Formats: sequence, C-alpha cells, structure tokens
Amino acid sequence: METLTDRKGTLFVLTGPSGVGKGTVLSAFFDKYGRDGFFFSVSATTRAPREGEVEGVNYYYKTHEEFQKMVDNNEFLEHATFCENRYGTPAAPVDKELENGKNVILEIEVEGGLNVMKIRPDATFIFVAPPSFDELERRIRGRNTETEEVIAQRLQKARWELSKMGEYDYIVVNREVDKACDQLRAIVDAEGLKTSNNQKFIKEVQR
Repeated sequence: METLTDRKGTLFVLTGPSGVGKGTVLSAFFDKYGRDGFFFSVSATTRAPREGEVEGVNYYYKTHEEFQKMVDNNEFLEHATFCENRYGTPAAPVDKELENGKNVILEIEVEGGLNVMKIRPDATFIFVAPPSFDELERRIRGRNTETEEVIAQRLQKARWELSKMGEYDYIVVNREVDKACDQLRAIVDAEGLKTSNNQKFIKEVQR
C-alpha cells in the first residue's frame, strides 16, 4: 500500500461469523497483493488445531491454563469465549508493528471485534458477511469438522453476530473470494488516504 509519507500504521479489524470465509479472503488478499507494509496478528486459542493448520501461522494453540495466565498478565488486546473455546489477540506485537508504520490486520471473532471497538476506536472495523444465512449454514456444514451440536451452536451464535453488522465501518459480502479481496484492498487504500491518517504530510506541505 502506498502512503503519502511515513506515518503510524492503521489497525484493521476483520471479523464475521464462523464459516463466512474471512480467513480464506485474507489469505487470498495476501496472495494477490502481497504482505509488504502489513503485519498479520496471530491470535491465541484454546481450541485444537484443524487439519492443515500450523502453530504460529493460523493460531498460537494454548491450554486453558496457559491462556488464563496470559489473561492474568494483561497480555491480550482482547479476548473472548466462543463455543467453549477461548480466543485472544496478544497486544504487544500489534502495538510494536503499528509504531513501526505497518498496517496491522486482526482476523477475530465478532465479540472480539466489539471489544476492540471499546479500547481502540481509531481502528478500522470490517465485517465479512455471507450472501445469505442459508449460504452460511451450507459453508459451515461443508467443512465436515464438527458435530451437529457444535454446528447448531455456531448457527445460533451467527444470528447474534449478524445482528451486530451495522456497528462496523465497512461490510464486505463474500460471494466471490476474488471480488471480496478487491473490496478489502479498496478499504485499505481509502483509509491510507484519509486526512486523519496523514497529518504529518499535511503539516509538511503547509510549512
């Protein structure tokens, strides 16, 4: 992403209901546009790795005891419980990369996104939505990784999550992954051109 001048990075919070494909969109975004100027914040979780997931790439996999110790030490930017598993964003790496001028992208659950809104209102909040609830259910069932009980929990949670969509800055509807990538890029570029994000440049030109 091109910037007008050196500046502090922007925190982008990418969220949406489980199964909507936010991870797929983000992976495709990096494949298409590269990672230069970006830092992808890896969350910690107590859930078990899914097939193909890698420690330190998809998540940091923690026991419940390890996770609670991080909570007690105030190491998380946000943390939440989802389907009996805990998820959290380590704060230190995020703040370090923002100060270094990188844009930081968090891919987190909706509850976590709402928590970040309370403490980082200057961040940019993006909600990845399904074309319809029926399509979301099809995608969740298509993963074939969870019991019917867990699927029912995820669908119930998804209805609540979708009710929070209007609290976010932007909506990206994931009908086609490539189009969703382009919309995400447009949001990133637009935020980079905001006057509020380029005060140093403004002062330099106005000298």
